[in-house]
Amino acid sequence: MLEESLAKKRGNFSATVCANKQIRERFYRLVLEFSGEGAEAFAKTGAGQFAQLDLSDTALPSVEAIPDDLADVAERKILLRRPFSFADVTTKGNKTSVDILYCVIGPATLRMTTLSAKESVSVLGPLGNGFWVPDGTKTALLVSGGMGAGPLQHLAKVLTSDFPDIDVIAFAGARSAEALPFERRLDEISQQLGFSLPEFAKYGVESLVATDDGSAGFTGPVTGCLSEWLGRSKSAGKGMVIYSCGPEAMLARVAEIAKEKNIDCQVSMERRMACGISLCQSCAVECRTTGSNETVYKLCCQDGPVFDGSEVAWGIE
Repeated sequence: MLEESLAKKRGNFSATVCANKQIRERFYRLVLEFSGEGAEAFAKTGAGQFAQLDLSDTALPSVEAIPDDLADVAERKILLRRPFSFADVTTKGNKTSVDILYCVIGPATLRMTTLSAKESVSVLGPLGNGFWVPDGTKTALLVSGGMGAGPLQHLAKVLTSDFPDIDVIAFAGARSAEALPFERRLDEISQQLGFSLPEFAKYGVESLVATDDGSAGFTGPVTGCLSEWLGRSKSAGKGMVIYSCGPEAMLARVAEIAKEKNIDCQVSMERRMACGISLCQSCAVECRTTGSNETVYKLCCQDGPVFDGSEVAWGIE
């Protein structure tokens, strides 16, 4: 059984950039490599954990490469570290590499695009608590919205390698086909067989795509695709766990669906994290207390970022 306390060993390590590949207009996949104590620490990283990157000294791209909507904020100083989860973790010999899926949305991620091979990055981690596998799990449904796909790719790898008897199915949603944070889609035959996304297909995981505008896969939100699939499933709720990462409104709906179907649900929450180690108290998540109407605040960086979906007091309800 995967425990929430995986990879408690953490530190501030120097990582070397191995690759920083653009996979779509604003989506990139950054590969960092650790050696020594860093390699040992990150080799034990659980799916759903994260790290804080120091990007304060990272250069800006050329003026021509800065999107118009970021022109006014591009030169802002990056004072705080930025949190990122992992799309993959690989250990070979005495080296450990981590893949970070990111989208250019602000001055920090804009600067990340200029990181090149052999540069060094200060990385604090691994941090937080990731996903876990309850005893008796037979089916795992991975439900992502937008950039939430990253940690679920890592989870797909962990589940298929460490828990081969568990059936894994991935659901990926976005506003449109171009907003899906994946490098490419497989050919038509592969899609008909249910392996639409290579990032999941390489682990033998079936995947379903949903887009709000209908430009790929199911037309509508990924939660609609999930509901439709569960409606057809003869074993919904029995030995099943839903793992989800994405926008909070989507997570709230996933938790609601899980409750209706009596399915265990784990959600990876997102909050602004100034420190990542529970000192600043800026990443509070309101949670219910068992057997009471009262709520308490837990820290996303320390108690999460993965929470039981039934535990979160969704403000959207």
